[in-house]
Amino acid sequence: MSPDLTADRLRALLAKPQGHKYDHGHALVLTGGMGRTGAARLAARAALRIGAGLVTLGAPGAAMLECAAQITALMLRRVEGAADLAALLEDPRINALCLGPGMGVERAAALIAVVRDGGVRPHPTVVVDADGLTALGPVGAPLPPGWVLTPHGGEFARLFPDLAARGAGPGWSKVDQARAAAARAGCVVLLKGPDTVIAAPDGRAAVHAAMGARAVPWLATAGAGDVLAGLIAGLCARGLGGFEAAQAAAWLHVEAARAAGPGLIAEDLPEALPGVLRALG
Repeated sequence: MSPDLTADRLRALLAKPQGHKYDHGHALVLTGGMGRTGAARLAARAALRIGAGLVTLGAPGAAMLECAAQITALMLRRVEGAADLAALLEDPRINALCLGPGMGVERAAALIAVVRDGGVRPHPTVVVDADGLTALGPVGAPLPPGWVLTPHGGEFARLFPDLAARGAGPGWSKVDQARAAAARAGCVVLLKGPDTVIAAPDGRAAVHAAMGARAVPWLATAGAGDVLAGLIAGLCARGLGGFEAAQAAAWLHVEAARAAGPGLIAEDLPEALPGVLRALG
């Protein structure tokens, strides 16, 4: 992946003419229950920082007070279960959904079914991470169009056990694994690591290597992956396709970590974004 090309795409995105907040998209991030909302709040903060015009947290009733005490610019709606989510997604302005961080597998499975099998039209872009990936289980058939899966190696093995079992090496690389997974799932797959691979179902692939001068070992911290999922959702809300959004988010994720430096905690990543974006010119 060319950093210059990624930067050029981001400059074009940021150069959009001024308009109403809904002109820059509305992302919905679903939370877990009480005591488990932090991951979703990190994702939502990242989506807002990258320029989504509006970001809403969808929380169960028992977690509403916890969320309300921690947020200001984010919106908050009650999403107890499948019926609440289906009703909320009737709003066509919601064009990106982040599902999985801190949700718990049971809640994630119930809510994934709404967007996978519930006939939601039009489909928002759906970014699935963390517990959402575990809830999906082995993927044997294409998912709805516009989804983005963001597994690390262990999650990839649960989603695509046969592909993971082949390992990675000569003749069958990590890029080959991700491409095969994307083709099977019919959606974008971002396979995390120091050498993050982003693959599209049409065979396109990009590699973002956070190595050498761009190595950021301090990025291996709790919550960093939730921020990455939120960045992808926010960029999709702003109008990027899943493949392009995943590439840009991977680049921004590392740039924000480099800007923050050693001692980084996940909360620092969204706060570093304004400086990263300002440096793009």
